[in-house]
Amino acid sequence: MGLVSVIEVRGLRKSYPDIVAVDGIDLSIAQGEIFALLGPNGAGKTTTVEIIEGFRTRDAGEISVLGMDPQVRGHDAREFRDRIGIVLQSTFDAGDLTVAETMHHFSGYYSKPRSADEVITSVGLSEKRNSLIRNLSGGQRRRLDVGLGIIGSPELLFLDEPTTGFDPEARRSFWDLINSLRDLGTTIVLTTHYLDEAEALADRVAVINKGKIIEISTPANLGGRSTSLARVQWEQEGHMKEELTAEPTAVVNRLSATFNGEIPKLIVSRPTLEDIYLEMIGAVGGDVE
Repeated sequence: MGLVSVIEVRGLRKSYPDIVAVDGIDLSIAQGEIFALLGPNGAGKTTTVEIIEGFRTRDAGEISVLGMDPQVRGHDAREFRDRIGIVLQSTFDAGDLTVAETMHHFSGYYSKPRSADEVITSVGLSEKRNSLIRNLSGGQRRRLDVGLGIIGSPELLFLDEPTTGFDPEARRSFWDLINSLRDLGTTIVLTTHYLDEAEALADRVAVINKGKIIEISTPANLGGRSTSLARVQWEQEGHMKEELTAEPTAVVNRLSATFNGEIPKLIVSRPTLEDIYLEMIGAVGGDVE
């Protein structure tokens, strides 16, 4: 049995007077998949996601999200909103409410909300549940945003730069939360500038630039990464040397025999996801900021 598609996009286009923001994008995202959209600022990923979320109209193309057109109105629009969760890049601001009050308030918007207390715990805000939002740190506010995005038990969750302001421990905890949601069957669309985050979480990634999809693949295989040459570096006669090879083990064995044991300053590496991403963006004239 084939995978059930939660999002189907065909020939998506969106233009503004001075720019083509989205230029014929095709996407298919399966139920329970974590799908990451990567690209530099201005690449078209935000416009693409906003169209899929139903916040922006399209000029052309066909879109199905949970079997519905995101531009639906009336009762169908309410059903659509009830089934998705969105964590925007900007933070929610209601400074006179506590964390618990805010979570309970938002839970009332949904037909099948999660327990507010459970969500507060899952995003690491148990100790701040009675704190006013205005007294939270930036990272704590971001965790609240994530909590508000998942309070409605969404079938489909959109995350826009979700871990901005998180310390390393909080990021790892968040990753665990996202993986647990995926295990429950939640489909997740992630936009992030953290390439390690995309590599840790995403089943597949799409690289977008200048309104076009450059490639869609798994993080391990993007840009032929899994078959790319390894770089073997070592010190010899006071100088660092290197060799690119498809068989790094053979090179290391040869060097070990040459040095009769330990190889000085040995480093064996393959391109990281960031290396591949920057190479792909640069190849099409993108901004590799």
